[in-house]
Amino acid sequence: MDDLKKYRNRIDEIDDEIVKLFLERIDISKDVADYKIKTGKPVLDRERELSKLENLKSKAPEKFEALGIAELFEQIMAMSRKYQYIKMGEVGELEDFGFEIVDEIPKNDVKVAYQGIPGAYSQAAASEYFGEGAEYVHVTTFREAIDTVKKGEADYAVLPYENSSAGIVADVYDLLVEYDTYIMDTFDIKIKHCLCGIKGSTIDDIKEIYSHPQAFMQSNEFIEEHKFNKINLANTAISARYISEQTDISRGCICSENAAEIYGLEILERNINFTAKNTTKFIIISNKKMARKDASLVGISFEMPHESGTLYQMLSHIIYNNLNMTSIQSRPIPDKKWEYRFYVEFEGSITDMDVMNALAGITGEALNAKILGNY
Repeated sequence: MDDLKKYRNRIDEIDDEIVKLFLERIDISKDVADYKIKTGKPVLDRERELSKLENLKSKAPEKFEALGIAELFEQIMAMSRKYQYIKMGEVGELEDFGFEIVDEIPKNDVKVAYQGIPGAYSQAAASEYFGEGAEYVHVTTFREAIDTVKKGEADYAVLPYENSSAGIVADVYDLLVEYDTYIMDTFDIKIKHCLCGIKGSTIDDIKEIYSHPQAFMQSNEFIEEHKFNKINLANTAISARYISEQTDISRGCICSENAAEIYGLEILERNINFTAKNTTKFIIISNKKMARKDASLVGISFEMPHESGTLYQMLSHIIYNNLNMTSIQSRPIPDKKWEYRFYVEFEGSITDMDVMNALAGITGEALNAKILGNY
């Protein structure tokens, strides 16, 4: 025990020296920040960092120590960059991300696009969010909806973003990066799926059902119990309309009560999704960079160099600015094998200095970063 105490005492002494030297290094970062502010040089100089890391690793006698030195100095250099972003923010040198701050999102005398037909959950979300003062236009695909907004043919698009049981709507995530549009707000709709058939049919008659793949996923236990044959269609409302045009009582669909009423179907079983708390989050998309004063969430997407530790480096900008991350998702990048684009959501307003610092770090150091919105 005496030897252990001696070792620990020596470690404490070394740690004190490390702290002292770290504080000296951070203090020099002030001068570096001042220089970069004056000259307009970017905070990140990745080529210099990589060269320096190789030089430092070469001073270690063994591979284990070399890897440890690289990891340690990666963190030290990252913290130095974050300190520089903070200093730049204090003197107003961070990028203005160009969002117009508004009291409310205009909802009257606007045109709103949604995917599907009357009776779709997207239509229900759009109508409930915007009310009777808006004009609605329905399109066939998510791409058409967001393209309509990009071209200025509609003021907003309402798109499903994530379901509490089935997960993200991957196509919508991809389109948010592809198109120069922004999330203005989110809106939740509770999902209550029904099994429906034509008038006069019963649940025992149904052998084949039509619906959207996510509706099947959300009602999987019910479907397996009854051993229905599943046929995919574009959405639940289209499925309801299709069944309403049939005369075969063995064909049914999964849709909402609203769709069943619109298309004159018999509701054979209500609430067939396996969780009563099943909810879909919809996003409100605009081609304008606007954010409400009370916006509390920031969405951003980014790609990174395919190197060890780069995801941590991106997320550390959120950590070091004391922001709370609420969601992280990933999607494969087309034509880049085993590489991914990340979608991150964290709490805050685009006008908060901590948020601006985090966004400056992420957009400055990531590849193909995009602020998806403040909502």
